[in-house]
Amino acid sequence: MYRALWISGLVLMLSLMACGQRSDTIVSIALHPTKPNIVYVATDEAVYKSSDTGATWTRLAGELTRTRVISLALDPQLSATVFAGTMGDGTYKSPDGGRTWYQFNAGIQKGTISAIVNQIVFNPLGTEMVYAATTVGVFRSLDGGRNWTERMQGMTEVNFVVTLAIDPQRPNVLYAGTTGGVYRTINATESWEKKTTGMVASDAKMASMALGVNALAVDPTNSDVVYAGTTNGLYKSTDQAEHWRKVAGSIQHAYVSAIQLDPTKPSTLYLATSDRVQKSEDSGDTWQPKTDGLEAASIRSLQLSPMNPQTLYVGTNGGGLYRSTDAGESWSRLPFVPAASD
Repeated sequence: MYRALWISGLVLMLSLMACGQRSDTIVSIALHPTKPNIVYVATDEAVYKSSDTGATWTRLAGELTRTRVISLALDPQLSATVFAGTMGDGTYKSPDGGRTWYQFNAGIQKGTISAIVNQIVFNPLGTEMVYAATTVGVFRSLDGGRNWTERMQGMTEVNFVVTLAIDPQRPNVLYAGTTGGVYRTINATESWEKKTTGMVASDAKMASMALGVNALAVDPTNSDVVYAGTTNGLYKSTDQAEHWRKVAGSIQHAYVSAIQLDPTKPSTLYLATSDRVQKSEDSGDTWQPKTDGLEAASIRSLQLSPMNPQTLYVGTNGGGLYRSTDAGESWSRLPFVPAASD
């Protein structure tokens, strides 16, 4: 049932994008690593940037008007560099904070099939090395996104890769969330191993679609601990994904679309789910819904400020963008008020 809901939700999302329908669905949020006033968001119909903490917004133009953006990422070392992952048009890169964009998609496809780029992540040792999770596999660039190569050795059962996470203490270790569970590489994507013990039955039928993993998070202080948000609950591993256990309680069967860990206190987690924001302050043992002021229920995207862990942004499916400045205790909606120069 959950797999069917996940696939039908994806189809609905793609159909909205394809017809260009204006929407308050916030697909992706990217926050500046050192300037908390700068926020980027991608909706179903455009990419917007705010330079005043969400009070006003500028709709980004140029090459981005020709495509649908479904993922955003800022280079943590060169913060004016912005990547946009698109629906079937590869990646775009801006070197100047979104003013100008260049299409960087050489090699990011499988045969004649163009990739939908679900997520872009940077290697912390050097951000010229970029990884992309796409609907046709994992791709890596060694030149800042100009050229991409497929990195799928060992992923024999899946092609659809939803999300990636890098171990911050061991950057050659990456995790991939797919439609068939989690895969891990220990050699910077030279090869992958399936890591689904406790998550997917070894004899599961249709293993390539056994369990959709939408979000991954690695504990920055103890990177043996990994969380996986799925179409049917949250899973936790304490041994680098060798074994998983399902987190019980109120989120046991939740559709989890995003995970954020407080970097100053990783025992504090936030989840974006299909019906609310959930918070745990004890490494996932217990959970509390955080919905005061959050009028929209279905949460699509979630980002925690790298400068202030009390500040969070959530994007909803059709209900717009919200911000909390008190660690999720209350939320305020941020409408897309045009900036004066628009």
